[in-house]
Amino acid sequence: MTATVEAEVLVERRGNLGHILLNRPRALNSLTPGMVATIASTLAEWHDDDVVQVVAISGAGERGLCAGGDIVGIYSDLVAASGATARFWADEYRLNSAIANYPKPVVAIMDGLVLGGGVGISAHASVRVVTERSKVGMPEVGIGFVPDVGGTYLLSRAPGELGTHFALTGASMTGPEAIAAGFADHEVASADLPDLLVALQGGDAAGSVARFAVPRPVPVPRAWIDECYSSDDALEILSRLEASSSDDAREAGASIRAKSPTSVVVTLASLRRAALLPSLESALDQEYRVGLRIIEGGEMIEGIRAQVIDKDRTPQWNPASIAEVDDAAVDRHFADLGDRELGLQSTTATQRSAS
Repeated sequence: MTATVEAEVLVERRGNLGHILLNRPRALNSLTPGMVATIASTLAEWHDDDVVQVVAISGAGERGLCAGGDIVGIYSDLVAASGATARFWADEYRLNSAIANYPKPVVAIMDGLVLGGGVGISAHASVRVVTERSKVGMPEVGIGFVPDVGGTYLLSRAPGELGTHFALTGASMTGPEAIAAGFADHEVASADLPDLLVALQGGDAAGSVARFAVPRPVPVPRAWIDECYSSDDALEILSRLEASSSDDAREAGASIRAKSPTSVVVTLASLRRAALLPSLESALDQEYRVGLRIIEGGEMIEGIRAQVIDKDRTPQWNPASIAEVDDAAVDRHFADLGDRELGLQSTTATQRSAS
């Protein structure tokens, strides 16, 4: 008997709902190039389909919507230097932009783990739903990378320095925290998600979500976060955290110490620059530029090796401390890529002008 290989993405239309289900539950629905291509082509197909009035994106299983990109696959490519990761990121970032600009309501079901690339396919949607099980985060600094998929755009626009805290520590947000940070809009009980998907078949995204939304107070950002993270200097931020009277602040400082020093400094610079950029697309262009420079530096290979491949949890970062990170080296991460530029900002601007 031949075993059936189930599709990595399941696509279904019911009533006025188009449902995209990420279907790699054993891998926490981590994204592969094929999954990105399927989601993109499905959205393109439904763009002018009058029957599909609402699109929902969710993940199979109960562990999460999506834990990010396929890290093992990325590691193999980086070691082989085949260029597949750069192509994957280009397609992924284009998809992030397409979701953000989709002409129909896109309801993202951010249940369980929503990390890295999972944020990219959900937090730019028009209606973003979290649950009591949601853990939303951009943990890239822990593997020698930086927040991408439009994460720097969102993080840099969170209230006060809340986004800086989550970016530099890589910590996950609860559902209410994700709402406070601007990554989500509504909380729905996980037990109500099947009924919500049924209700969405009627084509009323806002009304259906409002019907199931749980009124929860949005947490107020803690004062020490704004006090400690207001600097543009990563070393100064670390000093403030470690000298704080808050146990939470000192814990954050210890967390940052364990992350890639290069990633921490480049992430901070990325956030400060992203705050001044005019659009999601311009931030994605910057993230692509920074990402390719990170690859060239080799830090990401070491980070994935230590955390995912060998799992010894002892990455040998180079340089080994934030104090050793060179300002000129940081600036080079933002240098123009020439003919390798993603160019999403200019392409999207042209499309909007044409329409």
